Amino acid sequence: MSLRIYGNRQLKTLPGQATRPTLARVREAVFNIWQGTIEDCRWLDLCAGTGSMGAEALCRGASYVVGIEKSSRACAIVQQNWQQVVQTGQIFEVLRGDVVQRLKMLEGKKFDRIYFDPPYASDLYESVLDAIAQYHLLDEDGEIAVEHSPDLWNVEEIPSLEVCRQKVYGNTALRFYCQN
Repeated sequence: MSLRIYGNRQLKTLPGQATRPTLARVREAVFNIWQGTIEDCRWLDLCAGTGSMGAEALCRGASYVVGIEKSSRACAIVQQNWQQVVQTGQIFEVLRGDVVQRLKMLEGKKFDRIYFDPPYASDLYESVLDAIAQYHLLDEDGEIAVEHSPDLWNVEEIPSLEVCRQKVYGNTALRFYCQN
């Protein structure tokens, strides 16, 4: 299976249902909301899956993209997909492993845009948002977009982060955080 992103570029996907690519309408909505802020930004793609969001960011001019993914098979796909779209002057890294542990390794780096799309039923939401805040990974003018099921949201308040907008697209909800 394959999917298409910005510029009609085709990306590889993993077979089966283990990895769920972000829907085209959700990708388009995120990039419309963040329009004008992607070029030269530092992008962090958490639970990267096939890497479609990071690939879109690269296609739209992000200068530095980091993806974290637990599955080695998915990491290989992300690496291939990003290698296919990267332009001269852009840098990307694909990190394999537990997202919270990998976030700790990024301490000291700042990201303008963070996209977080874990399996909807996972217990990662609060621990990852806490880690982003604890390790100061979000630039002061940055935003985090968290993809989740509209029916499932059990995250308590995160110190130093506040919800700045929320959107629902059918079976997908997005919660945007900025620093408070």
